[in-house]
Amino acid sequence: MIYGIGTDVCSIARMRAAVARHGSRFAQRVLGEDEQREYARRLAKVEQRGINYLATRFAAKEAFSKSIGLGIHSPMRWSDCEILKLPSGQPTIVLHGALNAWCAARSLRFLVSVSDEADTALAMVVAEVFAVPAP
Repeated sequence: MIYGIGTDVCSIARMRAAVARHGSRFAQRVLGEDEQREYARRLAKVEQRGINYLATRFAAKEAFSKSIGLGIHSPMRWSDCEILKLPSGQPTIVLHGALNAWCAARSLRFLVSVSDEADTALAMVVAEVFAVPAP
């Protein structure tokens, strides 16, 4: 059963400006530990790839917060929601701390899609309630 759906569109130029203004502090505030490592790797190779990565993660976290109906309010913290990739390349949401406990208490799981093109990043998240099969 669908619990909620969230979408977000993010300007890549806005992310570039935020990084220019705040340096690494902005990415550290938005990204979890695993995301920070991937961001640094991409930024070192081609700066634009790092900025696009940051923009897609920002959009996905905004979409996630909308799908659970909280916005960016406790227990939703930027760094407790990571948008990582499975070995297949499919994006997945990994939760930590109080946010993980909050979602687990509601039996939520998530489907996420991210994309970027030219100067726009977008994301969509579907939160669904899953039933645990009876033994």
